[in-house]
Amino acid sequence: MLRIVNRVLIGIIGLALLVLGGSVLAVGLGVRPPSWWIHEGRHDVLLSDADRARWRDHGWWWPTVIAALAVLLLLALWWLVAVLRRRRLAEVLVDTGDGEGALLRGRALEGVLAAEAGRLDGVAQAHVLLTGRRSTPEARVQLQLEPHVDPGDALHLLTTEALAHARDSAGLASLPAEARLRGVKHRAERVS
Repeated sequence: MLRIVNRVLIGIIGLALLVLGGSVLAVGLGVRPPSWWIHEGRHDVLLSDADRARWRDHGWWWPTVIAALAVLLLLALWWLVAVLRRRRLAEVLVDTGDGEGALLRGRALEGVLAAEAGRLDGVAQAHVLLTGRRSTPEARVQLQLEPHVDPGDALHLLTTEALAHARDSAGLASLPAEARLRGVKHRAERVS
């Protein structure tokens, strides 16, 4: 969801800047703008003195401007934090048994866990995302199930086989998981 919001916001902001910047450049190079455009000619300013000072004497003007700018600042900070925050676990600390530890790439464990979950009976597709800390990872598993599969059986196989193998092979005490199960879209079967 965040990736979609990020792309839409960047696209809208980029398109607006491209249109405004392109129009200012075109008018500056001598292209005659339409009559409804924000400025009329090459030596025209975007905001005249009268336009800038029009609302200064009204009591609601400055609180509204400050509130709007504060909301924009908070939205921009939220967006920056959301983009910079790493959701995916980069590495998992594997206990080697000799007091030392080894680091396992998080994507490697995700790939193996997704492949094993995808091979379970009735699973059409599996996606895995590791989150948490490197010593205590957590898994988010999304399974797309075939129409004939019982979700309870698929969940049981996931926990007893794929997640248990991943937990044991990485030497983890536990591997908490959140599983989301969805059915694969299919056409209705004909009954004869």
